[in-house]
Amino acid sequence: QWAHMSHSKQAPLNTHAGPIKMYGGSSSSDQDKEYVGFATLPNQVHRKTVKKGFTFTVMVAGESGLGKSTLINSLFLTDLYKERKVPNAEERIGQTVDIVKHMIGIEEKGIKLRLTIIDTPGFGDAVNNIKSWKHIEDYIDQQFEQFFRDESGLNRKNIQDNRVHCLLYFVSPFGHGLRPLDVECMKALHEKVNIIPLLAKADSLTQAEILKKKMKIREDIRQFGVNIYQFPDCDSDEDEDLKTQEQFLKDSIPFAVIGSNIQVESKGRKFRGRSYPWGVVEVENPVHSDFLLLRNMLVRTHMQDLKDVTREIHYENYRAQCIQNMTRMMVLERKRRWVEMKKYREGYEADFPLPLAVVDTEKERQIFEKDEELRKMQEVLERIQEQIQQGQ
Repeated sequence: QWAHMSHSKQAPLNTHAGPIKMYGGSSSSDQDKEYVGFATLPNQVHRKTVKKGFTFTVMVAGESGLGKSTLINSLFLTDLYKERKVPNAEERIGQTVDIVKHMIGIEEKGIKLRLTIIDTPGFGDAVNNIKSWKHIEDYIDQQFEQFFRDESGLNRKNIQDNRVHCLLYFVSPFGHGLRPLDVECMKALHEKVNIIPLLAKADSLTQAEILKKKMKIREDIRQFGVNIYQFPDCDSDEDEDLKTQEQFLKDSIPFAVIGSNIQVESKGRKFRGRSYPWGVVEVENPVHSDFLLLRNMLVRTHMQDLKDVTREIHYENYRAQCIQNMTRMMVLERKRRWVEMKKYREGYEADFPLPLAVVDTEKERQIFEKDEELRKMQEVLERIQEQIQQGQ
């Protein structure tokens, strides 16, 4: 009777958002008209994510004079290098690779983005560039280590994600493809970060030279086994325009870019570009450079995928390696304790042949079995790691 009264007083359900489909059983006509409300879950996630804000970390690498700072300012319409001092030739002789971190908060249409730019001044400028990418590699590993510590700690609510999500690697337009330094640097970093190669200062080349250099750089990347960022494959049910756009992005690698923070006026309109005696170059003109392709890919279409690949592949590889090393250390430590205890017991029995207290052999057997389980787990982790590396 109480259940009947409660049901009779229940407010009518909202039926304006469409019927709900019942799975796993039969559904009546009245149930088809009911609306539970879980269709609003995307809106809930959207509100929560917007309130929390987004983070994105970009690292730039390449020799001096390729327009790295200008391109970053052009991409995000900021000026991050107001007080920068360019060292002269004598100061660069003993210069080492530095890690300079710029953080800026950007808000657009109510969406907040905490953008972090990691600059690497001094890279490729020294006379001896052996292991000059070591500082970059160490910084990426440090961010992984810090995130792993925070994730394994007690307070995991306010973890800051400072992992490097993208590396813009600038290739000089004045050489023939990739230099040996470029190959060694990218091979040392391609398993730790998403590498996007850029052909710098594209306005110094003709259209035919740009196409030729792009083909040469792609050939070098395949020949030397460099794993750059791979654009995700489109699903079979995706729109044909999206598939064409994704294929065009894949064919445009490396992006031939131009940067400029100067407003140029031509034919009654102002735009960012560069003025030369033979004409004007527009930064955002698709005919002149791939700047718009890079900005749209980096900000509008693939920013979340870059973060997902960093989290699901690069960081997971680092995390698996850490767990594997920790497991190996635990196994070695337990074996060492087992050997010491065994030696101590044998020596003690030799010195004192009198009957001693009964040794708990069952506990020792359990410890030995646990050691064997850890050893097998370590072998499984090693095989998983090899499969992940082969899959990449």
